[in-house]
Order: sequence, then C-alpha cells, then structure tokens
Amino acid sequence: MDRPKSAEPLVTVRDLAFARDSRAIFQDLNLTVARGSVTAIIGGSGTGKTTLLSLIGGRLAPARGTVEVAGEVVGGLPRKQLFALRKRMGMLFQSSALLTDLDVFENVAFPMREHTRLPEALIHHLVLMKLEMVGLRGARDLFPAELSGGMSRRVALARAIALDPMMVMYDEPFAGLDPISMGVVVKLIRELNDALDMTSIVVTHDVAETCTIADYVYLLGSGRVIAEGTPADMKKTDAPEVRQFMGGLPDGPVAFHYPAQPYLDDLMTANRS
Repeated sequence: MDRPKSAEPLVTVRDLAFARDSRAIFQDLNLTVARGSVTAIIGGSGTGKTTLLSLIGGRLAPARGTVEVAGEVVGGLPRKQLFALRKRMGMLFQSSALLTDLDVFENVAFPMREHTRLPEALIHHLVLMKLEMVGLRGARDLFPAELSGGMSRRVALARAIALDPMMVMYDEPFAGLDPISMGVVVKLIRELNDALDMTSIVVTHDVAETCTIADYVYLLGSGRVIAEGTPADMKKTDAPEVRQFMGGLPDGPVAFHYPAQPYLDDLMTANRS
C-alpha cells in the first residue's frame, strides 16, 4: 500500500496528538498528502476527520506533533503568516456556508473583494469564469434560499476556488445530495483538481463515490491511521476494520453498542433506585 515515492508531499502530519477536554481525538497520527492528488480521509463518525481539517488550516493547534503545509509548520506561524497561508487554501463546508444576504455572484466575489485589490471589471470576469466552471453562470443573480442543495454546494465550490488556491479541503461534500447532484460534485472535484493543478483533501463517509476519484485513501480510527492505500488496495485488503467500513457492514471490529456495564446489572441498578 505504499504511495509512489516520486509524489512530493504538500501536507505532512507527524506524530500528531490532539484532545478535546479529556477525550483523546488523535494519538500519534501520521499521514501525508501528495501535491496534485485527490486524497480521501474516511472513517466513522467521531474519528476526527473534520478536526483534522481544522488542524491543517491552523484553526486548532496540536497538543503534540506537527502539521506542515507547503513547507511551513502551521502551529508555529505568526498570525500574519498563518493568514497568508490560509489564503492559499480553499474550504468547502458541509453546509456550504453561503452568505444568505448575498446573491450567487457576490458570494463568489466575496473572497476576491476581501483579499485582493483587483479592479471591478476583472472581478466580474473572474466570478463568471468560476461560475462557468461549476455550470452555474446562469444562476449568478439567485440568492442562496433559491438554490437546491446541489446548486448550493457548487456555488460554495466556485467560492472555494475563487483565489486559485493550491489546495481545497472538502468537509463531507456529498452529504444530503441526491444521486445526480452527487455525481456532478464528484466529477467537479476531480476535474477542477486536475485542470487547476490543485491538491484536494476530501473528508467523507461516502466510500463508493470517493473511491472513483481518489488517488489515495486514509482510514482513521482509534486516534490513528488504521489503513491507507489506493482505492484498489483498500477494496482488496483482508483487514477486518477496513472490510467493515468499506463494505458498510453492521458487524465487525466497530461495535454496535457503546461501551456500558452489563445490561442485567444496569436493570438491577435502576430497580434499586
């Protein structure tokens, strides 16, 4: 399951530890994201997938270990340099997070107006170009409330690539989409990644769709990487944890029941009270 040795890393996570209150999320997490690749981060709910994106983007700081992006250690950057690095990262949120009081055009233009001094005529052309890429140039005057879920996700994608980032991070980009909209978004992630020479990190539960576009896959669990490899590697492995998740099996190493005392003891305790 080794990645091709020629792949240059854009993101490197080493010996990462992170906890919320007393609950450990990561312990000795190690992974790399190759430049120009579509890398999928999969795993069950609560395994820290979205938290990992926050650590890569510098919104959270690790308790131990390092996160390096484009040769810079994120946790050690001064505020000004961190913000400069973030401008080179796009983010597509699960909720799309469009600004409800702005129309589609202004949502995509927003990062350009905030972070550049481009003339208005150039911003106009760039916004139309980004919307054309996601097939929604004709929807530029609509407001978020007038969009379907799939359209909202595509507008959010146009906004995520507004500043021509080196990397886009996707947080559950397929959640809540109908099959056609999902197929469109899946296709766009791969095509835009290649056409714009970007790197993509896709956090998702949707194994089948992700495996059609991912170059490399990491499966997280118990605070670490349980398995990694190409989609083909992951599908043919005999590891029980991987087979259970990739196949969506209800029985396996990931238990159905949350840890608890024996059921009869619990009933007896309730009776005594």
